[in-house]
Amino acid sequence: MKHLLFFFLLFILAFPLRATEPEYTNTDSQLITRLLTEATRMPKSTNWTLHFAKKFLGRPYVAHTLDNNEYERLVVNTRQLDCTTFVETVVALSLCAKNGKTSFADYCAYLAKIRYAGGKVAYTHRNHYFSTWIEENTKNGVAREIQSINAPFTAIQTVTANFMSTHVSSYSMLNRHREWLSDIVRQERAITGKKYRFIPKSAVNSSQAMKSAVHDGDIIAIVTNKKGLEIAHLGIAVWKNDGLHMIDASSISKKVISETLTLSQYLQRHPSHLGIRVVRLK
Repeated sequence: MKHLLFFFLLFILAFPLRATEPEYTNTDSQLITRLLTEATRMPKSTNWTLHFAKKFLGRPYVAHTLDNNEYERLVVNTRQLDCTTFVETVVALSLCAKNGKTSFADYCAYLAKIRYAGGKVAYTHRNHYFSTWIEENTKNGVAREIQSINAPFTAIQTVTANFMSTHVSSYSMLNRHREWLSDIVRQERAITGKKYRFIPKSAVNSSQAMKSAVHDGDIIAIVTNKKGLEIAHLGIAVWKNDGLHMIDASSISKKVISETLTLSQYLQRHPSHLGIRVVRLK
């Protein structure tokens, strides 16, 4: 019996628990359930993405919070956000609110659904590129990208995705598990060459066409010319008196903010930003 127990312990140590349980703190679960309980008392017409985006104003910006484990876990971290985890947090909360769900387990299920292809919690199934994220969440009925042939969607992006496979050392978990690289390359090849319509930054203004194209609460995906990437940054759209702005987890301000600059001004300050793609929850 002692020998069996010894070998069982060796097995556990050799093959650690992977994606069986979410990783979170009591602070995270309590905040999620409180926000969802509050949502049940609000009008069904509430713009949920905008509502929940505002709940995280002031949260610290911290990158790479999903990559601190040896193997992939469903990380729920509402205390530290980057631009992607901020948007995913808002979307998962919005889906719960839309469907009358109030439990932390429901939230985790939606988060896994939107973060991973097929909802399978694994590094090789994570939607690392936002074009992949859009495609997967279009398939599962969560969101759709606005791809109008009309103005202001007058520019076309042809995707070339290879940043992860050419900068492996920048991704700690991938760097430790080079055996996953072939799956990442397949994800990159799946979107490389695809074309998407977007609004060039010269057309981001306060025109009626823009107001019809971009609604409060839409996800704004900023198109970049940085080699190997297609999207540089994400935020949630909000119209103010002086024009279109976004709420985002800002690496510059080091926290979630409602940008004081209009989106047009913001884009003009970043030469590598070409314009925006627009994604809307269904």
